[in-house]
Amino acid sequence: MLEYIFLGILQGIFEWIPVSSEGVVALGSHFLLEGVNPVDVALSLHLGTLFAVMIYFWRDWREVKMLRNTRFLKFLTIATVFSLVVGFPLYNLVTGMVLGGFLLVIMGCGLLATSYFHKTKKTLGLGLNRLGVVAGILQGLAVIPGLSRSGSTIFGLSMGKLKPSYILKYSYMMSAPVVAVSSVYLLIKNPNIVMVWPALVSSFIVGVLSLHLLMKVSSRISFFKFTLVFGLLCFVGALLVF
Repeated sequence: MLEYIFLGILQGIFEWIPVSSEGVVALGSHFLLEGVNPVDVALSLHLGTLFAVMIYFWRDWREVKMLRNTRFLKFLTIATVFSLVVGFPLYNLVTGMVLGGFLLVIMGCGLLATSYFHKTKKTLGLGLNRLGVVAGILQGLAVIPGLSRSGSTIFGLSMGKLKPSYILKYSYMMSAPVVAVSSVYLLIKNPNIVMVWPALVSSFIVGVLSLHLLMKVSSRISFFKFTLVFGLLCFVGALLVF
């Protein structure tokens, strides 16, 4: 029980920062749990943070549901399709793998590049639909343990014209449809995965609190500094893994 609660806390904290929550939780479950697939456990705990992002951004989801924000809905649809097309085939290849330091270095370089984009105001200027393709592909690749979903999508969304606050919001919200689909898939594949419910509860509670704190911090400092700190976190994580 305590092991699952601890894993949920890890998921609730690391889901929003670029030190891959999937890699951290998969590594933790590898050492704490027996007879389970670490990647399956890590992926299943995204359900807890899915509820967190649904609750925290409930006003935005209401706008989508009532078709008041069709622009974002189109982006979300494109990103989800590309995420699933890339992510599901990769899932079968990476099951049982826990990758770390090398991918964190790549992620750190990407986020430092993001800092540069916003410091110099040099971006590719991609429109929202093209951003959906880019961010969707990067989110699909993040099924690889060690490659951060949030870091990858923040990097991808920074290639467009979005304001920093929308980059973070879109990055976190675009995870919801993919997590919902993957959770159903995992439940069909392994009904015993419901045994991780204590971890789901703790990941939801901690996820809401840490998301709130992160969004508050990001609104008070420049996006350049915010992504710079994220990039440096990746390098620190890589050093710990190596």
